[in-house]
Amino acid sequence: MTPVLHGYYRSSAAFRVRIALALKRVEARHVHHHLRRGEQRAPDYLALNPQGLLPTFETDAGSFTQSLAIVEYLDETVPEPPLLPADPAGRARVRGLAQIVACDIHPIDNLRVLNYLRQELGQDEAGVARWFNHWIVAGFDAIEQRLAEPHTGRFMHGDTPTLADICLIPQVTNAGNFKLDLAPYPRIRAIYDHAMTIPAFADALPARQPDAE
Repeated sequence: MTPVLHGYYRSSAAFRVRIALALKRVEARHVHHHLRRGEQRAPDYLALNPQGLLPTFETDAGSFTQSLAIVEYLDETVPEPPLLPADPAGRARVRGLAQIVACDIHPIDNLRVLNYLRQELGQDEAGVARWFNHWIVAGFDAIEQRLAEPHTGRFMHGDTPTLADICLIPQVTNAGNFKLDLAPYPRIRAIYDHAMTIPAFADALPARQPDAE
């Protein structure tokens, strides 16, 4: 079967998988679920992904959830170009950088958390923006320092894209939604600007997706 990616144009987790698919040159059919309308909670989708989260990736081998697991599945089944370094230390560094975004920033800044702040805790948009940017700043401060290490190149680890860049680029894009100033992060900004010259990253941008609004 042609693989199927269930996503939403503004989902940064789905954004990661779109980048990986493009880098690997894997064709996939895209099915869109509008998060703000709650389409991810439809019974047919919950039967596929009981968490009701995006993305889900359907293949002949099964259906997979969680963006980092999907990206690593792609890396193992389509080895070229590799998204993790060949050496254990390099892989650990790349995974650590990726997880600053995927484990420490994104989970507490995603739509369901922001909606809880608005609807259950009564936060106005200014309060939501403060929350959103606070956690990005905490992560970006650490990433910017790590990017001063010798292993950094045009990308976060060397001169070719890795799992770390696949996580970083969507988060930088999301930071723009709340007008976070990137001036304190020249290394992050340089990597983002370089990534935007590469179609696999630029074509995966939310604004370029068929379901963009």
